[in-house]
Amino acid sequence: MPSSPHIVVIGGANTDFLIRAARLPQPGETITGEEFDHAVAGGKGANQAVAAARLGARVTFVGRVGADERGRALLRQLKGEGIDVRHVVKDRRAPTGVAMISVDATGEKQILVAPGANARLTAADIRRAAPVITRAAMVILQFEVPMKANLAAARIAHRAGVPILLDPAPAANPPKELLRCVTILRANEHEAEALTGVRVKDRRTAQKAATRLLELGPRAAIISAGEGNLAVWSTNGGPETLWLPRLSVKALDATGAGDAFAAALAVALAEGRPMSAAAPFANAAAALATTKVGAQEALPHRPAVLALLRRLGG
Repeated sequence: MPSSPHIVVIGGANTDFLIRAARLPQPGETITGEEFDHAVAGGKGANQAVAAARLGARVTFVGRVGADERGRALLRQLKGEGIDVRHVVKDRRAPTGVAMISVDATGEKQILVAPGANARLTAADIRRAAPVITRAAMVILQFEVPMKANLAAARIAHRAGVPILLDPAPAANPPKELLRCVTILRANEHEAEALTGVRVKDRRTAQKAATRLLELGPRAAIISAGEGNLAVWSTNGGPETLWLPRLSVKALDATGAGDAFAAALAVALAEGRPMSAAAPFANAAAALATTKVGAQEALPHRPAVLALLRRLGG
């Protein structure tokens, strides 16, 4: 295995309350669920931190949790994965974030989040973590924390020459300066549309959205589109593209699959792999994350990802 890169993840940490049902409810409808998971560790940032650690990286997580039992439980979970949590602030004025997740029989999901302490992460919190940010091989950002905190992190990393991977979820309209600092942007259809105005429906429209994203500053964009992901990145010889079809696995729950993709992509790129190899590695990690129920419980370890790639001839 390549030497373990150091990855800093800045983002949200939540307690997930997950209900499985045969289908998702329509607006105003109440349906009966089949299974309930209480107090499951989640949040995009925490998920990405756990995924990166399981895939072989040394990980530092920067965020906020409440000074409550749920926050303490999340920190125990992260520490149990070998993650450095010294830059997680325990907030005494806001509770730990919560996500209510519904998942249907196909793995499709609906998520409602109350951010709690996540919404109180500050630029000052980020500046206190600057020494670890500037020494990282990669920084991962997403939008479950305030934009001012993300912008502070982006400025610190960019000035230090540290690559930044942005997962722009939930969909938002970030400052142009932030996008100019970003190295790799990984978005789903809704997030890509929010950033570019392009309605992504298929591979062709994903290409159009990716081209616009590269014009905003990132050197690479990966956009989910229908039955796969389209990766587009800049090279000295011009843009290159790679289509990543959705892998055939028995999907139970898509919660956390996007986080697995982002983390795996960051790990592979930080190890020095080219995008043409890093993107398939991320695609395999995301596929495996759908084969178990829950977010962090389903995030795969490196041997399982490599085994799936070997089975697929990758």
